[in-house]
Amino acid sequence: MATPAFFICLSIILSSISISFSQILLLPLTHSLSTVQFNSIPHLLKSITARSAARFLRHRHPHRQVSLPLSPGSDYTLSLSLGSHPPQTLSLYMDTGSDLVWLPCHPFECILCEGKYNPNPAALNLSSTAAPATCRSRACAAAHSSLSSSDLCAVSRCPLESIEVSECDYFSCPPFYYAYADGSLIAKLYTDSLSIPMSSPSLILKNFTFGCANSALGEPIGVAGFGRGVLSLPAQLTDFSPQLGNQFSYCLVSHSFDANRVRLLSPLILGRYKRKEQLGQAEPDFVYTPMLDNPKYPYFYSVGLEAVSIGKRRIESPPRLKRVDRSGNGGMVVDSGTTFTILPSDFYESVVAEFGHRVGRGHNKAGRIEERTGLSPCYYFDDRVAKVPVVALHFGGNSSVVLPRRNYFYEFWDGGDEGKGKKKVGCVMLMNGGDDSEGGGPVGTLGNYQQQGFEVVYDLEKRRVGFARRKCASLWESLNQG
Repeated sequence: MATPAFFICLSIILSSISISFSQILLLPLTHSLSTVQFNSIPHLLKSITARSAARFLRHRHPHRQVSLPLSPGSDYTLSLSLGSHPPQTLSLYMDTGSDLVWLPCHPFECILCEGKYNPNPAALNLSSTAAPATCRSRACAAAHSSLSSSDLCAVSRCPLESIEVSECDYFSCPPFYYAYADGSLIAKLYTDSLSIPMSSPSLILKNFTFGCANSALGEPIGVAGFGRGVLSLPAQLTDFSPQLGNQFSYCLVSHSFDANRVRLLSPLILGRYKRKEQLGQAEPDFVYTPMLDNPKYPYFYSVGLEAVSIGKRRIESPPRLKRVDRSGNGGMVVDSGTTFTILPSDFYESVVAEFGHRVGRGHNKAGRIEERTGLSPCYYFDDRVAKVPVVALHFGGNSSVVLPRRNYFYEFWDGGDEGKGKKKVGCVMLMNGGDDSEGGGPVGTLGNYQQQGFEVVYDLEKRRVGFARRKCASLWESLNQG
């Protein structure tokens, strides 16, 4: 990985009084598997499918107890620094499915975290410039979404006469419980200076609000939430610089779990850039789909999936996947933190049945591989490249995304040593979300594996998500040098 000295050391100080910022902010995303040794592809796939399934269940049932897998997932991290004299740098997961930035703070207890990926040498020690968020702050109300500021100040033991005249500035926001897709935590809100040392140009953001967790379940690292909430990183950037916060995009390098390619950096871009001037006229334009509002889960980037095409056959999605109802049920979440795309059971069965109809003839099902990977269907092939149909996703707004073959069909060798006795196997990289008749929330997830090789843009101002094919490693080099 490049060191901070590699980047332009121009520091842009953002303040709430005045700001002039015309450039994008470019950050490197590091794949969580870049430092993990994985010798068995089936074992790796099994751990990732388990993590994707657990995350999907937490999306639908945030308050239900869900068994959290201890094995690593396929996620992306970025580096943030908090405090001063000196600032402390930590790696956090970049997560569009969460609206909170939180970090593990000393002393830190992590439950069910044995063996989990953790690039951080230690938890955060709050600096002398850190200050508790007050009970009357907008951030405190956002963290405690069901309580009014008066209730929060009462919990913080602010006297009644002070509550009545809104003079509780010296009373801090009480601790809060936060459940997200990969776990849960108890934290307090603080403000301090935030810097992004690996960005180009570098950034210092004063009075940044974050969660300081002393205990967490299932996640030792911390999360940089990019969801649709006032505590997310884009939202806090918008308060200071609309040019930076109103749009962000990322381009995940296609890796197919290759040990060398997972080490390549993927660009995360905050703000707008002139793509035609930067990348050339030959680059494809974006296709956009509208964001759907979800009253129950307002921080999700929900979209409508209209259909999936397998070859020339278009399979219509069920109505609940196309829209979100008034109770917050339905739709598909575009999620950077889930690896594999998940579809509701009946629709998934229709999609893989059509795929199997076109591929399964003449090829044996690899049932043992399906059990070992958690993926289905899987087939045995000979040494030739398997012939598989083209898969396209059709979203609301008449936008279609044709997936590269490697985004939905993964081929690898199974068994034997040094090529002897090995069999070539191929698996469909989609997952069954199960019966969605119980509970609520989103019924599908667009995972990061299917997003590889696309620049995915979240246009918060125009309330839309866009997709465009890119060579993501080249995009990183082009923007970083430009």
